[in-house]
Amino acid sequence: MTSPIVVTGTDTGIGKTVFSAALTLALQASYWKPVQAGLDEETDSETVARLTGRPTLPEAWRLRTPASPHLAARLDRVEIGSLELPEVKGPLVIEGAGGALVPLNGNRLYADQMADWRAPVIVVARTTLGTINHSLLTIEALRARGVPLVGIAFVGDEVADSQDTICRIAELPSLGRLPFMSDLTTQGLRDAARRLDLDRIRGAL
Repeated sequence: MTSPIVVTGTDTGIGKTVFSAALTLALQASYWKPVQAGLDEETDSETVARLTGRPTLPEAWRLRTPASPHLAARLDRVEIGSLELPEVKGPLVIEGAGGALVPLNGNRLYADQMADWRAPVIVVARTTLGTINHSLLTIEALRARGVPLVGIAFVGDEVADSQDTICRIAELPSLGRLPFMSDLTTQGLRDAARRLDLDRIRGAL
């Protein structure tokens, strides 16, 4: 039976894919990125498959332009509809595109899709300047839709005050922090995953 957990972020390019890969390894999970926008370089699914060797499901939508999904879909003359959870055996790590409020089409946001899935969600946040505002806004938007939240995972150098402030005001636990990793390897991801609160994450599945 599928046990899905969703990884979303406060912005694009903040380390969701690295976090998702580390989590996929740690949970011995399958990985799925439902919407991939941009195909010229190695895709997120290809990166995770290369680094983890774990089962990687094909994307529901592969869009050519590296842009918000709604725009990339419009340029490809398609429209993204509701996304059904695939059936796999065991844990399934689902990585969203961009931040939680990116549009999938003209009227529907990724957060709306997460609300329909009702799967537990991890919010990935960077630790650099501006993260308190972006993180708390993301959490408020998800809670307004009834999305179940597991906690917050940070990526970057430790900034204790920002991390503590976000978790305290949001009343959510920190799930740990991954450092920036310029040289990504499978062993590096395994080592990084040990920094995470895997017991709490497993308990949400």
